[in-house]
Amino acid sequence: MNKKLVVTVLLGSVGMFSQVAMAQEGIQDSRHSLSANVGLYSQYMWRGMTQTKKKPALQGGVDYAHDSGLYAGVWASNVGWPKDGGQSSLYKSGGTFELDLYGGYGGELGGTGIGYDLGMIQYVFPGSRRSGNPAANATEAYVGINYSWFSAKYSHVISSDAWGFDDARGTGYYELNADIPIGESGFELNLHFGSFKYDGKSGGVRNKEYDYEDWKVGLTRSWSNGYVVGGYWTDNSADTDDGWDRKMTESQFTVYVQKSF
Repeated sequence: MNKKLVVTVLLGSVGMFSQVAMAQEGIQDSRHSLSANVGLYSQYMWRGMTQTKKKPALQGGVDYAHDSGLYAGVWASNVGWPKDGGQSSLYKSGGTFELDLYGGYGGELGGTGIGYDLGMIQYVFPGSRRSGNPAANATEAYVGINYSWFSAKYSHVISSDAWGFDDARGTGYYELNADIPIGESGFELNLHFGSFKYDGKSGGVRNKEYDYEDWKVGLTRSWSNGYVVGGYWTDNSADTDDGWDRKMTESQFTVYVQKSF
């Protein structure tokens, strides 16, 4: 999809579902809820690496939740790496759009205040692949826990191909996160540490050569009307000698504005 179509899809979806959500506000005993969000980012960062070669990204999603704990959602963004990622280039056309489809179940362990989350996510990158290249699409199952300001999550690849790696099944991503309120100011300090552990082989080379850690420090300011403004610095331990594109692995600073409905 081209960027104009990405904008149309995101804004159209957010507008439609926000109207539905507002119509449901008056139903006090409803077991269903819809929410939406749209944001403009100076670049798209994912697990410590830029996905848009330091270029802006328009992102948005729609989420459905049931009071039983079941949920599902869809999220989209423009991307750059599948099409113009140098050695990582997989597509001869398309490869500039990411669509994520996910669903799961979340709840609380008794009255402990400890939350849990179990689910699956499908990453889709529409386009026409170059002959012989593995798929950029990937499927992950995940499990997470959270308590107060802190959370931990593990994501496990269950598809064969993933993000341009063939035989990537078993790859895992571990992450720790903290979103700490700064008094009553409306600001939050955001901290993240992640570790990517690759499994399988690609072209006869063990994928674990691509293992890396990433970290993030950020600050966000939110308002009751659904607006959030933030910025964060990210870096990682990925080594360009192992085949990573230098432009993807450089330390980065990102700013964004987001609106939730």
